[in-house]
Amino acid sequence: MKLSRLTIATFNLYNLNLPGLRIYTGAGWTQEQYERKIAWTAHQLKLLAPDVLGVQELWHADALAAALDASGLADQYDMLVPPDANGTHIVCAALVRKGLLVGAPDWITAFPEGFVLRSKGDDPQTPQIDVNIQGFSRPVLHFTVLPRDKQPAVHVYVCHFKSKAPTQVFKEDWYDKATYGRHAKGLGSALSTIRRTAEAAALRFLLSASMQGNDTPVIVLGDINDGQHSNTANILTEQPRYLVGDSEGGGDLALYTAQTLQEYRDTRDVYYTHVHQDIRESLDHILVSQEFYDNSKKRLWMFDGLVINNDHLNFEDHKGLGTNDHGIIRAAFKYRPVTAKSPA
Repeated sequence: MKLSRLTIATFNLYNLNLPGLRIYTGAGWTQEQYERKIAWTAHQLKLLAPDVLGVQELWHADALAAALDASGLADQYDMLVPPDANGTHIVCAALVRKGLLVGAPDWITAFPEGFVLRSKGDDPQTPQIDVNIQGFSRPVLHFTVLPRDKQPAVHVYVCHFKSKAPTQVFKEDWYDKATYGRHAKGLGSALSTIRRTAEAAALRFLLSASMQGNDTPVIVLGDINDGQHSNTANILTEQPRYLVGDSEGGGDLALYTAQTLQEYRDTRDVYYTHVHQDIRESLDHILVSQEFYDNSKKRLWMFDGLVINNDHLNFEDHKGLGTNDHGIIRAAFKYRPVTAKSPA
């Protein structure tokens, strides 16, 4: 392959399952709802046609295959779906343009060995904390692509972290309504936040181990269920400095958000991928390493714009219309490696 332009997208499929099969919120799709959903999803695939697409909330492999077939693009993509995508739970998956994939994909379920979230605190007044979580809510998909021969392969991670919805503590064996009924929402929200934070930290642990001391291009994309400046995003990105003008730099472990890269080019920020109770926020992200950052001394790919399909979020009947409940993001990068400067 010798791509001069690489497009990356992320797409939360909103519980894409075969008709008649249950989803977490109860009864799944009727045949009519399913057909509308497949048609709309196929239209989005054809409209955006990215080189690499990470998807979340896929239940059944056959449903994604149906959408890809309906788009007319099935012969152009490799479909990366875990073998247990049989309609009983949600998974992360991907579509990769043929010829780009290198090796076999893997789904990371367990947190990395040696990962610890335990501390006595920074001062004598701080009580000990010990978070005991062993794995990701939704396994993280990892695969590599090679957009250009004789260049490093790009490592891609597709993730879907715990939502902001309060964990339903009434299902726990310790729950007693008389004691905890008034506290259920607060406790549930705290548990969801702790779980999402742990997932971000565990993925960051994996990323740091693979990125440090080398020039491995990395892309992380998906639904992290948190905003651009959230603690979740800060853990993943390590909060790099964004340079301006002709300043050069970059960070070995840093990840840069496509949202911020676009904001540096726009006169107005209109980025949102989710609407809940009239609050617009960005939950879906594309994060890239310094090899994709314009001002990096180690740049291989230059940012070439971002598209968000989110107009459908203004209409709430996603089941009836066949739409999903997240915006779909596509970021483009053109091959523009940094060349050595001539001495003055």
